[in-house]
Amino acid sequence: MPTWSGIRKKLETDYLAQSLRGHIRYYVTSYSKSHDHEGRAAILLDGKEIIKGCYWNNWTKASLFPKDEKYDERINTEMAYMDDTALKLGVFDQRCFYNAFAEFDNQSIEESLKSEDLIVKIFAVLDRRIGKRRLALMKETIENEPETFREFFMIRAKAEKIL
Repeated sequence: MPTWSGIRKKLETDYLAQSLRGHIRYYVTSYSKSHDHEGRAAILLDGKEIIKGCYWNNWTKASLFPKDEKYDERINTEMAYMDDTALKLGVFDQRCFYNAFAEFDNQSIEESLKSEDLIVKIFAVLDRRIGKRRLALMKETIENEPETFREFFMIRAKAEKIL
């Protein structure tokens, strides 16, 4: 697995849309003094954390997940199922970013936009390979997307002056 600095460089330099460079930052840390080196992750817009998650939220907030058909999958896969609820609760950590990047980096942009992992979809909508025409087409169906994804779509659309 590549280092975080390598992943961050790819996300912020190679993949990030030109209009967002210098505005979007990806943040991951592991706490070396923690016995298990767990950590946190975030995406920042102009220095403000838009989404943020921490390993320690995983178990303290797990009971807040809706008890639907995905509940057992969320709990049994160590919160690897990243949906809107998980992102709003901050129930993710640096490993979720690493896993999302591995998926994102190894598939097409179209597959990333259809991913069940919401972090992968966020990486995709901020990607330079999504152009203004594609964003305009996505605008027609954006209401069907999770709230967090819509928020990142709006950030991108405003940066591209589509809205």
